[in-house]
Amino acid sequence: MAVIERLTQKIFPGKWDALEAIDKKYTAVENRLGWPAKKRYRCMIGGHDVSTLVVERQWPSLAVFEAAYDKAWADPAWQALSAESDGIIASTQMELFAPLP
Repeated sequence: MAVIERLTQKIFPGKWDALEAIDKKYTAVENRLGWPAKKRYRCMIGGHDVSTLVVERQWPSLAVFEAAYDKAWADPAWQALSAESDGIIASTQMELFAPLP
């Protein structure tokens, strides 16, 4: 069964340019690790403020999702990007959804 991953992130004020730069690095690592493509959204109106980024991607299964994150957390490039992100991303909430037929 496929799963949809949604990250809701708060970006520090004035850090959107830095976010774009680091996202390109993340995308390169994610591509190397075989991750599915992501979609990114910035909140304009609604329950979140304009400092909110939503990142979504669809995984073929929960097992593939878990294995991909295990591999990423062990990757030195991923670890370096995570440390660099601390000054850009104030908080992250992860949700997983099961698509309905």
